Amino acid sequence: MQYRINQKNGEQLSVLGYGCMRFTKNGGRIDQEKAEQEMYKALQEGVNYFDTAYIYPGSEVCLGRFIQKYDCRDRIRIATKLPQYLIRKPEDPERYFREELERLQTDHVDYYLMHMLNDPESWKRLCSLGIREWINARKEAGEIRNIGFSFHGGTVKFKELIDAYDWDFCQIQFNYMDEHSQAGIDGLNYAHDHGIPVIIMEPLRGGRLVNHLPKRALEAFRSASVQRTPADWALRWIYDHEQVNVVLSGMNDLQQVEENCRTASEAMPGQLSDQDRKMFADVLASILSDVKVACTGCGYCQPCPQGIDIPNCFAMYNNSYNDGYLQAVREYFMSTALRKTKTGASRCVGCGLCESHCPQSLPIRAELRNVAKRFETPVFRVVAKGAGVFMKY
Repeated sequence: MQYRINQKNGEQLSVLGYGCMRFTKNGGRIDQEKAEQEMYKALQEGVNYFDTAYIYPGSEVCLGRFIQKYDCRDRIRIATKLPQYLIRKPEDPERYFREELERLQTDHVDYYLMHMLNDPESWKRLCSLGIREWINARKEAGEIRNIGFSFHGGTVKFKELIDAYDWDFCQIQFNYMDEHSQAGIDGLNYAHDHGIPVIIMEPLRGGRLVNHLPKRALEAFRSASVQRTPADWALRWIYDHEQVNVVLSGMNDLQQVEENCRTASEAMPGQLSDQDRKMFADVLASILSDVKVACTGCGYCQPCPQGIDIPNCFAMYNNSYNDGYLQAVREYFMSTALRKTKTGASRCVGCGLCESHCPQSLPIRAELRNVAKRFETPVFRVVAKGAGVFMKY
């Protein structure tokens, strides 16, 4: 297992982190014994970063039982998340946090995240409820060692969030399909340049880059001089970026654990050859052959006067034809509607300012109407409104 230094605190974190969201379930309940076998194998191989969250059903309890059974608390770093979107009163963070400590059977959390913090307005709302003061108190008590946030959204909002607080780390979605969407490579570089460690989630896009590749993509991988699985290649692409600290993988099979640990023991920044990069370009081209909007994610159209996250809207729109509609609409909902200030395509008033700055000369206004038509259905609007009321947005 290789390790990369957390530039904030000097800790060595395993480049492979254990994502605890996808444990095998039987009858709706986590298979504790199977999960423990898989986590123990990862622990033996040197994995020391385990990521869970309050809203992952049974996950924190499962991890807590594992830690107690194998008496390994001092060997691992626990990362879990505050459901910040459920916070309504100043006392709520403390209530959720105490419940998480009980579930995890620990007296402190090493890496604590504001879960799905997607815009600075949401952070301001939390600050108005005293979140800064609460964090400071918990850090002074040694109950929270590092504070960060997980993010689903576009590059502009990500950078604004990075600047909004003295974060200890952050977590973003990043893979060879999302190099120029979500926070993207620009966001990764921005955080790194500000000395903020970056944890990567969805390195395989929920299995999309393993189980649903088109034939041309698989042929491109098979043409490589070294034969590797699509999962191995996808992880190596991320490890090639020295700005990355930890890559999370939701492993629920011993073979996955073994393969991912093997990759994490071998892959290093700068290892990909020019031939490898051409192969990835071919793979990506085959995946994106059905792209509807040729947006490069450059961000020249930003900021939109109406607050629309235009590159992200187009990325989700394209994903809906590549990854499948349900997955894409979920991501679109999280990144545009599940926030204090909405950033969806339907906010467009047709001013045209974006088109005057677009280097690709895209018909942005017309395409935003297509995005809104595809995603913002009557059901979507009802759910978005309900979520806003529920979270008091």
